[in-house]
Amino acid sequence: MIPNRSLEVLRAIVEDYIASNQPVGSKSLLDRHPLGVSAATIRNDMALLEEEELITAPHTSSGRIPTEKGYRLFVDKLGEIKPLSHSERSAIETFLDGATDLDEIVERTARSLSTLTNTLALVQYPTLGKAKVRHVELIPIAELRLLVMLISDKGRVQQVQVELSVPADLDLVTELRGRLNGMLVGSNFTDVRVILDKLPAEFAPSRRDFVGRVVSQLQSLIDANREERLVLSGTANLAKHDEDFGGELSSVLEAIEEQVVMLRLMQEMQTDQYGVGLKIGSELGVAGVQHAAMMAIGYENSGTELAKIGVLGPTRMNYSGNIASVRAVAKYLSNVLEANS
Repeated sequence: MIPNRSLEVLRAIVEDYIASNQPVGSKSLLDRHPLGVSAATIRNDMALLEEEELITAPHTSSGRIPTEKGYRLFVDKLGEIKPLSHSERSAIETFLDGATDLDEIVERTARSLSTLTNTLALVQYPTLGKAKVRHVELIPIAELRLLVMLISDKGRVQQVQVELSVPADLDLVTELRGRLNGMLVGSNFTDVRVILDKLPAEFAPSRRDFVGRVVSQLQSLIDANREERLVLSGTANLAKHDEDFGGELSSVLEAIEEQVVMLRLMQEMQTDQYGVGLKIGSELGVAGVQHAAMMAIGYENSGTELAKIGVLGPTRMNYSGNIASVRAVAKYLSNVLEANS
């Protein structure tokens, strides 16, 4: 059991090291923090913390820096999360204000989160199984070209142009639009392909080529949702903290390129007392990565979790501030999706 005073010393060391990126000594602790004890007592506490492998000396006779174990204990004992300032909350609202479809909402969310946290932001698209068809639109845009639009209940708008072999019959376009919406609206994306497969055969042979082309392109839009996708923003922020990764930045970047790894990590995150999931260093389970940390939280629509957003950065990150930012952005994202549904 670590005494409370020693925990306060650990808290001070972590906070100072995060702020300064310099090893922390006993004198600087006394200068910056009202610990109410002598320098000798502080040194004894630091010796205990080092014995417990919570801090370490990077060089002989230097100050101390937190270890992975020290960061974990610091976060577990954090107690309070620093609330966002009014300007930070306004910045989130400004970033997301005016976004209309899911693609734009997701991209703006990622940029907002990376700017707030100065880390890499990750925003997962809602999974296919949880999306439903809201509307299908067919719009002739040229004599031999038709625009097919698919709108989900999550606000995502997808579109594709269909090249026709003969000019579109406007009556057929109207009939097919009505049939598609009658069949598909409210259906899960996972069920759409099966529903559509039989549709061309229900039309006269002279109309099947047109219907088949539209159905094929509509199915391609559905299939695009089958891939688990992440939008990333702020990779350049990681390069700014190259030294904090202890020579592991290339391994971190390689892991980021493998979206399947990032998706797995986000899906494995279990929420803690602060409502987020957090993994530090070796807890990530990524080969060659010991100096990175990742946190994630779910976002919702109508009370149902759709997917997760999160950040990845060095273990020397602003845990309290980043937890507050991730929680706030997830809340605003949920509100925007609710308003657009």
